[in-house]
Amino acid sequence: MRSKLFVPASRPELFDKALSGTADAVSFDLQDAVEASRKPQARATLAAWFGLGVPACGKVIIVRVNPASSGHLDADLEAIVYPGLDIVNLPSVEDPESVRDAVAAIERLERARGIGRPVRLLANIESPRGLRRAPEIACAHPRVMGLQIGFGDLFAPLRIVSGEPAATQAVRVAVRMAAGEAGIDAWDGAFVKIDDPEGYRRDAQSACDLGFAGKSCIHPSQVALANAVFRPSDADIAHALRVVRAARESLARGVGAFVVDGRLVDGPFIAQAERTVGIARELGLAPDAEAPAPEG
Repeated sequence: MRSKLFVPASRPELFDKALSGTADAVSFDLQDAVEASRKPQARATLAAWFGLGVPACGKVIIVRVNPASSGHLDADLEAIVYPGLDIVNLPSVEDPESVRDAVAAIERLERARGIGRPVRLLANIESPRGLRRAPEIACAHPRVMGLQIGFGDLFAPLRIVSGEPAATQAVRVAVRMAAGEAGIDAWDGAFVKIDDPEGYRRDAQSACDLGFAGKSCIHPSQVALANAVFRPSDADIAHALRVVRAARESLARGVGAFVVDGRLVDGPFIAQAERTVGIARELGLAPDAEAPAPEG
């Protein structure tokens, strides 16, 4: 999920275009992109769309709902928990209890509707309290598959300038470590300057360098940029393949540390190489025969 394109749930004329594009995931937005008076109609639109059956498009299907504090969450979940929904993006999460409450509501709907494949949760960290409790939120429930930063909601009330490097990187490190504690991924927030593709690329690269899995896109023009930044480079893939091959041979001889391309390699770097090869295989950038799935 290198790229996650937001689509207003109130704009059904954009649905097919988003699904036919190159974003890895499409996130239908019931929150900020939909004015309060239009939320009931947006819910009805999404419910009807899910009712027709989600087309086979190879994309992750996400819906960003309204936060628990809004009074809209129960109605949102009622409208969207159907076959074809992969992830609920829960905004403004500040404690693990709200995660578990949302999961319980989702589970009730799954049972009532005979949904066999569990819907997962992507939790937004976008307040000081949420940031402080991010590790607890990440570990709140096995259905939490990732954390995502909401820079605007986090920074604006504190009068922190959008994109201020020290604050941005500090938050990214904290969220990435919290996700790492839970063994899940982290996704970077939006870049609001649609007319600044180079700025988006730099911003995405800064997140990628800190181990983020991908980034939000608020305009289709940002999708290709995210896909390019968050894919392993050809050089990284080639090195990872050499590490995986060398690890097979060395570990079979009882050797735990060895040198590949002039670099010392041991357990953590082997795991990193296996992950890189796995991502390359998913993207069709490495042949299956060369890219065994990581063990464990």
